[in-house]
Amino acid sequence: MADAVLIAAQAGRALAEAARRAGLRPFVADLFGDADTRALAEAYRPLPGRFGTALASTATLAALDDLAEMAGRAVGLVLGSGFEDAPRLIGRLAARHRLIGASADTVGALKDPLAFAALCARLGVPHPAVATDPPPDPSAWLLKREGGSGGSHIRPATRSPAPSGYYFQARVPGRPHALNILADGHRIRVLAVTEQWCAPSPIRPFRYAGALARGAEDAPALPARVVEAVAAGTERIVAATGLQGLASADLLVDGTDWWLTEINPRPGATLDILDRRGTPLFASHIAACLGPMPDPGAHPAGAAAAQICYADRELAPVPDLAWPDCVRDRPCPGSVVRRDAPLCTVLAEGADRAEVLALLETRTAHLRAVCAAKKPHPEEAPS
Repeated sequence: MADAVLIAAQAGRALAEAARRAGLRPFVADLFGDADTRALAEAYRPLPGRFGTALASTATLAALDDLAEMAGRAVGLVLGSGFEDAPRLIGRLAARHRLIGASADTVGALKDPLAFAALCARLGVPHPAVATDPPPDPSAWLLKREGGSGGSHIRPATRSPAPSGYYFQARVPGRPHALNILADGHRIRVLAVTEQWCAPSPIRPFRYAGALARGAEDAPALPARVVEAVAAGTERIVAATGLQGLASADLLVDGTDWWLTEINPRPGATLDILDRRGTPLFASHIAACLGPMPDPGAHPAGAAAAQICYADRELAPVPDLAWPDCVRDRPCPGSVVRRDAPLCTVLAEGADRAEVLALLETRTAHLRAVCAAKKPHPEEAPS
């Protein structure tokens, strides 16, 4: 029987699918309980919201203890998104399960905004200025939540003081990209450079939308010297913090100028589009954490992209749809998806960037049309 692995995240489907691709049996705890997550998981347990709160921490510990008992001797525990502001919980989990990924100390060092900015300055890595006091010119600054992810927490700064758990970061020019890496605590292997884009809403102007990895026939996403500089800076940060496993360095790039905005110390939203190599990335993640650093294999020749489809109207309840094969994170029929909340993820592959982006937009538009046309049965109607 294949080895078991424990997975906990805000959304655990991508990790569960990657674990299956690596020949492992995933035991999953997450917030959403999507239909495909449950289908992939050997066993599933729901989690409450923000992992850093006392209630969510207690529930997360209990859920993973329960899953570990069912799994027997698991390879270990892999954490996804949602734990960036919960290093104390990571430490408690690591005391009970074999943690495969960034340690609590590493996450704390990378996600403390003031400490991270100081680390970047010491290592010579360009990073936007940060502050805790209201800036004199708020138009040149952003307000961000400590340990936030997905961009939904980012707002334009005002003259008001930052709420508890928030800080100010200077605006810098450029387009968003990410350097996707595999780290062993000392060195890195660059997996890909991905480009990213936003899906702004009236109250979430920097909400993450999707990412794309270009094909071999495309022009490079970034100049080679920029990639080399970013990789060198990221490797210095890895050596200073002991970061292990799959991770990504988020960037803003303007010509040959660049700024590292944050390090995501976990498998991220690009897992779906990058896990197309001969060696499954989940297996590479485990190997990098347990040693020695593996060779993840050659980058796929084609391009790939993933885009979050946000609900443009409330779906209460979600209709029973025959989801296309390109759709992931499928909400269970009868569940509720609020307006502007993530409905699902749409994937596309093709020969090059242009083909993939066109296919992604066509598929997303078709999905919206199907959802709009599908009427719930009378027995499904909300009471």
